[in-house]
Amino acid sequence: MPNFKKSLGQNFLIDKNIINKISSLENIEDQIIFEIGPGSGNLTSALIKKKPKKIFLIEKDRRFYEILNKKYKTNNNYKIFNEDILGYNLAKHKCKNAIVFGNLPYNISTQILAKFINIEWPPFYKKIIFMFQKEVANRITAKSGSKEFSRITILSNYRLEILDKFDVSKNSFFPSPKVDSTVVIFKPKNKINYKISNIKNLEKITQILFSNKRKMINKSFAKIFNNYKEVADKFEINLKLRPSELSCRDYYKITEYYERIQD
Repeated sequence: MPNFKKSLGQNFLIDKNIINKISSLENIEDQIIFEIGPGSGNLTSALIKKKPKKIFLIEKDRRFYEILNKKYKTNNNYKIFNEDILGYNLAKHKCKNAIVFGNLPYNISTQILAKFINIEWPPFYKKIIFMFQKEVANRITAKSGSKEFSRITILSNYRLEILDKFDVSKNSFFPSPKVDSTVVIFKPKNKINYKISNIKNLEKITQILFSNKRKMINKSFAKIFNNYKEVADKFEINLKLRPSELSCRDYYKITEYYERIQD
């Protein structure tokens, strides 16, 4: 087994009970499966045993890519890519209703989730099952007004519905990380009530407002709109609030309006 690279966030899931629980969250027989960062292949083996129609693996580390390629080369329903998921072109997959699994590196987990949100909609997947650092999962699933409410909360809730989550002990991994993890299960929203043309505008709005997350939003709001007081009145937004005290809906309405006045 190759040495683990801390820079790649390599903490591999070894708890068989958790592996079986994750692989059983969805009926994957005859389904198309994507796994992000399979590493040593512990979860991959459990998924393959359940007879998916096709399984795509995306592994950045060349060493584990070669190990997995050798291990599964006799499986005619398997394909592996030695690529970084952040640079990988998801658009080349024209399949529908895929199920995506991933024990994500802690340092880029929100970037990976954002990549799966910021694609052509409706997406090629019907379910996402991702493992995050517990603190990050709490931010994704946070409620407005809580200290965990953040940009990734707003972005996730725009296009994804959070179905369920469960915690995983740090002792379920090797090498053991310093913190516990959480599996979060998402499905894409078929109906989105807000018409944001470019999701990057939502990212921009949240970035500006959360740049001073402990301060009132009035100064940040003024950076977005010249007539910021009128806009605030229009959407009944209290400029004395802090970014985490607005709702996801507030951010979506603000972004809709921002796009309209850019035209």
